[in-house]
Amino acid sequence: MRIKIRKELLEYLLELARGFHPNEFAGFLRENNGVFEEVLIVPKGYFGRNSVFFDPWLLPPDESIKGTVHSHPIPNAEPSKADLGFFSKFGGVHVIIAFPYTEEDVKAYGSDGKELEVEVV
Repeated sequence: MRIKIRKELLEYLLELARGFHPNEFAGFLRENNGVFEEVLIVPKGYFGRNSVFFDPWLLPPDESIKGTVHSHPIPNAEPSKADLGFFSKFGGVHVIIAFPYTEEDVKAYGSDGKELEVEVV
């Protein structure tokens, strides 16, 4: 399976990851006509070196949210056990951006943890 992400959004996500380093950041991805185009940063989140905590009740009811994104401040974009647990509860697409936060460091996964192809449009 393949996901599509707008180039401008991907560039912004890479900048966010660099700006939050050495901590992780997290957000929710909005999709429009099959393309991820916007990010909502986790409201009132705790952005730590190894994890992000947030209250999901603070998210707006928004049916265009079809995925999540977060960074790993290490050079490994593979999902952790905690990531896989979150993926299975939230569903959708999950993007991980690993250090040093280049386009080559971006991976996407389905809710089952299987890697998805990323197409930049």
